[in-house]
Amino acid sequence: MAIDSANPYRLPRGVVPRRYELRLEPDLEAFAFAGSVGVDVEVVESTSEIVLNAAELEINGGDLSGVGLSGVDYDGEHERAVLRLGEAVQPGAARLNLSFTGTLNDQLRGFYRSTFTDEDGEERVIATTQFESTNARRAFPCWDEPDLKAVFEVTLVVPDDLMAVSSGAEIGSHTTSDGRRAVSFAPTMEMSTYLLAFIVGPLEATEPVDVNGTPLRVVHPIGKGHLTEYALDAGAFCLGFFEDYFAIDYPGDKLDLVAIPDFAFGAMENMGCVTFREILLLLDPDSSTQQERQTAVDVIAHELAHMWFGNLVTMKWWNGIWLKEAFATFCEMLAVDAYRPDWKRWLAFGLSRAAAFDVDALAATRAIEYPVVSPADAEGMYDLLTYEKGAAAVRMLEQYLGADEFRDGVRHYLRRHSYANTETHDLWDALTESTGEPARVVMDSWIFQGGHPVVTASADDDGTVTLSQSRFRYDDQPDDARWQVPVVAAVGTDTEERTERLVLKDPVALDADNPAWIMVNPTADGFYRVAYEGGLLDQLLDNGPALDPLQRYVLVDDQWALTVADRLSVADYVVFAERMAAAEDDLAVWRRLAGTLGTLDHMVPDDGRADLQARVRRLVGPAWARVGWEPVSGEDERIGELRGVLARTLAVGGNDADAIARCRELVAAESVDPALAAAAIAVVAATGDDADYEEIHHRHQSAPTPQLELRYLMALTTFDDPALMDRTLAATLDGTVRSQDAGFVLRGCLENRGRGPQAWAFITEHWDDINQRLPSAIVPRMLGGITALSTPELATGVEEFLKAHPVPQGKLILAQHLERQQINVDLRRRVQEALGTEEN
Repeated sequence: MAIDSANPYRLPRGVVPRRYELRLEPDLEAFAFAGSVGVDVEVVESTSEIVLNAAELEINGGDLSGVGLSGVDYDGEHERAVLRLGEAVQPGAARLNLSFTGTLNDQLRGFYRSTFTDEDGEERVIATTQFESTNARRAFPCWDEPDLKAVFEVTLVVPDDLMAVSSGAEIGSHTTSDGRRAVSFAPTMEMSTYLLAFIVGPLEATEPVDVNGTPLRVVHPIGKGHLTEYALDAGAFCLGFFEDYFAIDYPGDKLDLVAIPDFAFGAMENMGCVTFREILLLLDPDSSTQQERQTAVDVIAHELAHMWFGNLVTMKWWNGIWLKEAFATFCEMLAVDAYRPDWKRWLAFGLSRAAAFDVDALAATRAIEYPVVSPADAEGMYDLLTYEKGAAAVRMLEQYLGADEFRDGVRHYLRRHSYANTETHDLWDALTESTGEPARVVMDSWIFQGGHPVVTASADDDGTVTLSQSRFRYDDQPDDARWQVPVVAAVGTDTEERTERLVLKDPVALDADNPAWIMVNPTADGFYRVAYEGGLLDQLLDNGPALDPLQRYVLVDDQWALTVADRLSVADYVVFAERMAAAEDDLAVWRRLAGTLGTLDHMVPDDGRADLQARVRRLVGPAWARVGWEPVSGEDERIGELRGVLARTLAVGGNDADAIARCRELVAAESVDPALAAAAIAVVAATGDDADYEEIHHRHQSAPTPQLELRYLMALTTFDDPALMDRTLAATLDGTVRSQDAGFVLRGCLENRGRGPQAWAFITEHWDDINQRLPSAIVPRMLGGITALSTPELATGVEEFLKAHPVPQGKLILAQHLERQQINVDLRRRVQEALGTEEN
């Protein structure tokens, strides 16, 4: 197998694994484990040493087919162990046997411990795993690289009163001499180390649901079975959907969805044993919002798509993370749209796609695929560009090729490479073979260079409309990057409407003289911004057809991006927003409008805030008059969500006294629509006092569901009182807030309009403690909150501090945060010039 021999983190291929027999004995009281592993290996070339991965483990002894170890050398920097053999061994099949010990850590990686409080008030411990990207080596010595696939056969020795699950189905259990239970699991398919899982603890499982012969269960901490029905239904639907879409049977022998109280990520696609944050599996439909339910189904669908795209077919190295994650994100949209068409999932995708656009407009963006050397590099790839931009690029290609043709090409790819490892071009080549279209030519410009274009539509004096492209950057610096842009343009004349399709590289004049209107990217499938010049936007709004919600969303999103880039004035954006809001009743469009209004409110000077709040009240007023406080029986769930968005915008952004008072009444009421209840809590927190804080804090501590627990927790970050902010900040380090949530709480505090500087001071003062307590992957996400600290003085101080305190697992992400902070400094200046009272 060819590898990058210059990369010190890559293992040599002189000895490679074929099958692991792993036995683990976790001690949940001592937070430790002992284990042994027998690995069937192939010795490729004569050797007197074996190099494999091991981190935070002690290898106590072993042999290779009877040849004993003469010593073990550890390479901590590269997380490797060199096993020195008593004599050289010759090529051929062999058996490596090792015994080892390790610690059940509290860092939410490798083999770690998670805790929860049961119904009797007793703290209980779960031992669980998180191996992606490079943490299997913390649970057992192994060849921890994705292309070194093998079969895994696991046995867990556990106390008799605890449940054990793993990637394979349970095939046997017997009592050991000391009264424990040895639970054996069926061999897995051939797969990468990062996809193995094993979990032990006070757990229960639902009765299995049969999905085309596969038993599906939800495994959960004891006492929480009443919250599993929704996830079980969604999981069964998605599993069946993907078997049909991929036309390949699910490759495992069973599928457990496991709720873990402490989890660094959202979920993890372990083969046959998918782990999730509790909030994504344990859910009460009656008290959760539509958005909370949608998020849960999104993640379930995403992880199940990985069973094929990632698990059955796997990237060769971590530079290919984007392919499995982008495709799973794309597939989650397909599945959720089929599960609940009324949620309009592809329309909602615009919100997450906008976040990817936001990062990709920076000079510090990156190509979707880029070289990965170290584990820290791999950890830094789990960002918006990997998931959302990658998914948008896949969606763009699907629409370019045709949905059926694209699906057939994907099936061809999966059949060809089942149980193997691939690189990006393997997918494009399969699609090209299947469709006859040059997928690789089109996609390489999107995958291997950062950034995205803005397609500018300009009208000449003679009425000719020309389309051209340039790179869209917030800093407006010249850039000669070019893309193969699959452009769709709707054109209206006095006599007809038609659609033009072209691949744009150099400027192109549309085949239309003096069109009445044009709209570029009308289906929003293209990953590019659109700028209209020469009155073309007004022509579209005045003379064009009735725009659907997705088209209106794209207009708002693009106009705001042009405002951030200083290609449209803040004042002109506000006028545009007022025009769009007048007749707007769609949830996604209002979420985007509300987000931009919230940014303006965060940046407007105090002396201009009252005027902006008055404009917000007028802007929200027409939609609020149509929606009102009272839900209508049988109304669409998205209307309920819209009501919550409008209520929060009116009360907080508009400082509407009546709306604030009504929200206070709703918080005290017995039965309230979940979306409105969530909005009311947010309003009370943003405008609240000590008594409000105590009430929300109490609700957080006694919340009956994970959704309510998180809702109340994040509300605590929005109080404006300095003493209350101190309490919230302190809770992130004193054990009150779980480490999985602490980083997001700190980010929320940084984003607090009045108390953000206070939160930053706390972070700098407690930097070492924060980095010790938080999972390393969460630290870069926490620091996303610095973009809200948009005064010149704060920006300078933040940059100096982070230069002196680097974040190795998120260098690029941090550079993006810092650049966006500077972009916001400039935007704040322009907002203050446009919306301060002296200018009004």
